[in-house]
Amino acid sequence: MSPGSSNSADRPEAAIPDGPIIPDDGAIPDDGAIEARLTFLREAERLKDVLRSAHTRSGRQESSAEHSWRLCLWAMVFADMAVGAGRTLDRTRLLELCVLHDLGEAISGDVPATRQHADDGRAARERADLQTLSAALPAHLRAHFLALWDEYRDAATPEAVLVKGLDKLETIMQHHQGRNPAGFDHAFNLLYGADRTAAHPLLARIRALLDEETRARLG
Repeated sequence: MSPGSSNSADRPEAAIPDGPIIPDDGAIPDDGAIEARLTFLREAERLKDVLRSAHTRSGRQESSAEHSWRLCLWAMVFADMAVGAGRTLDRTRLLELCVLHDLGEAISGDVPATRQHADDGRAARERADLQTLSAALPAHLRAHFLALWDEYRDAATPEAVLVKGLDKLETIMQHHQGRNPAGFDHAFNLLYGADRTAAHPLLARIRALLDEETRARLG
């Protein structure tokens, strides 16, 4: 299957509720069911306080929640350019993946890209933290969120491939825009996430443009 193509038969199963969320008779779910979801949302608020190594244009560290917000915007802006002959994308799924991809960091925090390595246990820790964070949710929603997270981790669908690449590109752009500390290593950007941004022609083209900017900063 070409990058960016989509076939529902090839997607991993992500458990979602059947039928309308509000029953056909118009009855509102009981307070306990609503409160369980409010509990999850209160816990998810922790992501707003998780700081990343990237800095904003004002010089403060950005939060993981801010990164996830602009990743959603990236997906909205480029989704139409990522499709073409024989390629389709589920835009709702794109946004779900963007919103959930770093949510596990709400408990254990972010690991700077410069300190990440293949066997650091980060993925298993983040998944376990997402399970803890979503414990209050009904089983079908918890399963759906975990299935989406697994899909992202494994780059298992065209949507996940795109989001994983955009995640790297958003980070590189923030490195360009931020008022970074003295000695910031812009050369790191030239290698960061290269495998992910090579996975789709659009990602590769955006990467080439951002790499030009990185080289200009290096002089």
